[in-house]
Amino acid sequence: MNSCFMQARYNGLADDYARYIEKKQLCDVSLWQKFVKVFVDRSDIADDGWRSEYFGKMMRGGCMTYAYTQNEELYTVLTGAVLGLLKTQDNCGRISGYDTAHEFRGWDVWGRKYVLVGLCYYYGICRDKALKERILQAMRRHADYVVEKIGEGAGQISITDTSKWWGGVNSCTVLEPMIQLYKLTGEERYKAFAEYVISTGGCRDGNLIECVEGGKMPHEFPEVKAYETMSFFEGILAYYEISGEKRYLDVVKKFAEAVAESDITVIGCAGCTHELFDHSTQRQTEYSETIMQETCVTVTWMRLCARLWENTFDAKYMDRIEQSALNAFYGSINTYELPCYSFEKKTLTPALPFDSYSPLYNNVRGRGVGGFKQFPEGGNYGCCACIGAAGTALYPLYAFVLRENTLYANFYLQGEAQAVLPSGQSVSVECKTDYPASGAICLRVTLSSPAKFELSLRIPDWCENATLTVDGKTETVQSGYVKIEKEWRSGDAVQLNLPAVLKEIRKNGKTAFTFGALTLARDEGKESGDITEAFTPKRNGDDLVYTVERAEKGEQLRIRLTCKDNKEILLTDYASCGKNWAAERNRITVWHKEKI
Repeated sequence: MNSCFMQARYNGLADDYARYIEKKQLCDVSLWQKFVKVFVDRSDIADDGWRSEYFGKMMRGGCMTYAYTQNEELYTVLTGAVLGLLKTQDNCGRISGYDTAHEFRGWDVWGRKYVLVGLCYYYGICRDKALKERILQAMRRHADYVVEKIGEGAGQISITDTSKWWGGVNSCTVLEPMIQLYKLTGEERYKAFAEYVISTGGCRDGNLIECVEGGKMPHEFPEVKAYETMSFFEGILAYYEISGEKRYLDVVKKFAEAVAESDITVIGCAGCTHELFDHSTQRQTEYSETIMQETCVTVTWMRLCARLWENTFDAKYMDRIEQSALNAFYGSINTYELPCYSFEKKTLTPALPFDSYSPLYNNVRGRGVGGFKQFPEGGNYGCCACIGAAGTALYPLYAFVLRENTLYANFYLQGEAQAVLPSGQSVSVECKTDYPASGAICLRVTLSSPAKFELSLRIPDWCENATLTVDGKTETVQSGYVKIEKEWRSGDAVQLNLPAVLKEIRKNGKTAFTFGALTLARDEGKESGDITEAFTPKRNGDDLVYTVERAEKGEQLRIRLTCKDNKEILLTDYASCGKNWAAERNRITVWHKEKI
């Protein structure tokens, strides 16, 4: 986690969701106790399970959330959880949901990876010097056992043979936190282990790096589990950060472009078949009875794009995060606190804070609990519920970011962010807007004395007629970053206008609608009639005829689209649709049949 995020307080959905998850999930001490108990009881032995991922995955989200909210209650809860975890470390240095007789199979290495992830993230926010040293020593011992047992030497087991699942890609994702440990310690054995993992190509069924360099699309890889594959390439990117070897940056950039081209759908997720790369850009219009568009995939894609941005400062990665956050991800937050269906138990289970799967054509939410596992003492949890907090934190954290002497405006959230420039001068930027419902944005700078720095404003790739007003001069600007370098004085303001219009996306005989960054959908809980009935939009020349209405509670946008027969179709932002999946009328659809 980057420690240079601005201190910020925003108003609206991004802030609401971050604090909702903080209160409902992250500050729940009893939940952390369940996660720690997994390592005491070795709960994953019985079914080669993945319960051992829950702690580290949610700790990452908790630490990111603390970086945004600075909530002392949360810090105290996270500290207690880490202290509880440290007590579970055995004499060999292992923190695992498996005992030594059953280790290095199933999801054991995956769970150990997430132990490292969680401890690395907590180390980044920890204010207690003695505790930091204790955590670092625990991470060393935990990692050293893995380095000793896994590799190419005599008596060692290959990393790709430590799981029968997905060609061992899940185990190879230990690459990223191992590199983070190298960054913290400088100890060469962790870098050497990372290089060993990279040498395997991340998969026993075929080298994933060579697949990318050879031009294969993700759905053509020897293993196509989207979440784990993206996590592996995040590790490759981490290796670039310590080695400077451009090959590895290039391969991750090429991988991300391939994912965007072949598998990212209109809501910013991938996988129309379970959680698999399956050429989703083409398959997304199909009716499907299977689970699809997993929340773990959404958040991992957002995180990969954020890390690519940190290494390139290319605005397109922020465009992609925005698409995912405002559509697929925000749609997954279970604000109605409804129970979800469990395929494993064939019944409803208690509510989790995140839904796992997102429908695209004529289907419902709440159809399954991703990564479902029961605890021996009772209760259950899931992978998507644990990863979600990283998403609710990431979006506001990256809204306004200071890197060196450049202040990036990435996501236009109403509120204020503060930071200290390299010169030592404090700077505050206030954003006034109701984006994404409209594109009118005003940014005002506050300084104690004049200071020179660069303000970089992201112009989204969907916006064709953006205008910027600075010092009384208005100009049309193109997508990407518009850079304003000047000596700023307190009270200086810039006006940005990002006009959005209702647009159509046509594919496979169906149509989807977008409005700026928002993908729109029909929700039969919001209107009567058949939401799959074909219709033909009315046009004024090339423009669709529609009216933007006042959004209702929980909505980002509400539009009435006029049809040729003068009937009206209600379109609202995808994220607000289908939230009440317990209702009798609960189907939603992004893709629509159009009358010829």
